[in-house]
Amino acid sequence: MKCVYISAATDAIETFEFALAEVDTPTCGEGEILIRVHAAAITPSELLWYPTTHTKDGDPRVRPIPGHEFSGTVAAVGRGVAGMVPGQAVFGMNDWFANGALAEFCVTRPEMVVTLPKNLSFAAAASVPISALTAWQGLFDRGDLRAGEKVLVLGGAGAVGAYVIQLARMHGAEILATASGGRHDFVKKLGAERVIDPAKDRLAEIVTGMDLIFDTVGGDLLEQSWPLLREGGRMVTIVEENSQAPRTKAAFFIVNGDRTQLSDIAMLLDAGYLTPYVAAEIGLERAPAAFTSREIRGDHPGKVVVTIT
Repeated sequence: MKCVYISAATDAIETFEFALAEVDTPTCGEGEILIRVHAAAITPSELLWYPTTHTKDGDPRVRPIPGHEFSGTVAAVGRGVAGMVPGQAVFGMNDWFANGALAEFCVTRPEMVVTLPKNLSFAAAASVPISALTAWQGLFDRGDLRAGEKVLVLGGAGAVGAYVIQLARMHGAEILATASGGRHDFVKKLGAERVIDPAKDRLAEIVTGMDLIFDTVGGDLLEQSWPLLREGGRMVTIVEENSQAPRTKAAFFIVNGDRTQLSDIAMLLDAGYLTPYVAAEIGLERAPAAFTSREIRGDHPGKVVVTIT
């Protein structure tokens, strides 16, 4: 099968190296399913996550294939798998320590995929799992969001931020978000009541008493945001694990596949309550450039999706 693998890993996304190659098609073992990949999404930050380049034993992985969210059809079913049949259209994730989906085939477990909604294309579906599950787990599992609370989303126009806003809006939150000036209309369309440009406005002069802050940006913006929480407020970040401010609750996490949550997300997508955004669709040969450069994405919201078969 054709695939893209990491040929040289570094400590900066921009300097990773990749190769396009023909490798053996994987087989599924007991409790696994083989997916014929139709589309896979690009998540640049996953290159820096430990499982992308290391085994569970801590050894460097050899020619790891990135891209751990996908859509496709079931190609084969391993022993002991029930409820999955060849030809079934699905979308979801696979284990972070496994080879990813920037290939014609990948292996996953049935508890990490769900049936593709009828109104969703393979490309759109591939863009959903990591971002939507990150938003879901951050808001509800880590952030304990309640109706009527005030939520600040740092990076509201990003792939994760867009789902954070949509889900928080559905649960009756009052939403403020940060975004660059050119993205304000998009972020308001998602459901933010006010959008702040951190390059022009001082957060501390506009925002106070937040119940929950969901950080997708990190850096100085995260540091500026701690005082904006009310006493007992919650900070959720997917960017950096650092010291928390006093009298607050903080959580850093990396998303995990969850079939129950993804099923709920699929229902919301099917009903039109959630909207996925695809910045661009490209072929497998352009996947390396999509990881290391923003040129392909341009100013479009959403993820870059690689269409494969």
